[in-house]
Amino acid sequence: MKWSEEAWGANAPVYEAVINLPFIKELMTGELAQEKFHFYLQQDAHYLAEYGKILAAIAGKLDRKEWREAFLKFASDTVSVEQALHQFYLKENKHKATEPSPTCALYTGHLYQQLAGASIEEALAAVLPCFWVYQKVGDHILAHQSQTNNPYQAWINTYGGEDFALAVNKAIAICDAAAADTTPARRKQMTRAFGLAFKMEWMFWNSAWNLEQWPV
Repeated sequence: MKWSEEAWGANAPVYEAVINLPFIKELMTGELAQEKFHFYLQQDAHYLAEYGKILAAIAGKLDRKEWREAFLKFASDTVSVEQALHQFYLKENKHKATEPSPTCALYTGHLYQQLAGASIEEALAAVLPCFWVYQKVGDHILAHQSQTNNPYQAWINTYGGEDFALAVNKAIAICDAAAADTTPARRKQMTRAFGLAFKMEWMFWNSAWNLEQWPV
């Protein structure tokens, strides 16, 4: 069994929890309050600013030329597409000052921890859920939505379907190849880093639903 299959299987209950989040259910029907969607996008902008740096830093640590090129492309293309969505949806609120929420700070901190203090294999595993979970959620919404004129259709179309899946499949293949060349103990550490990031995907959407603020 490939590492990615093991890692996803270990986190299948978390994915079920993700697609059952009220945020995702109302995103699918188009009933999600704009305030919550805008909160999510503003936090996603904070997240992506760091995620792009992390992807580029991973590229600098990779020995294989094709892997380096892939991660540099992820850092530019994926982030630019998502930032275009932010500009589209937040055009009236783009100058509103925000700060990273506790969940956003936790998630980016986890990724930086893997990048700085763990192996390159663990860093690869930690960034994978952001690709893979979004693709799965996008495909799930496309397969189950029945409403037309969904105000969030541009977001849904970005992550569902074949175009985004190409990048996701490449990222999965790189992780699988890295896992195949390392030790069983390191594979276990990869799964742990992947699982923590997977849980933080759930936390990120849930924090947007709750309009999460710092308690003090």
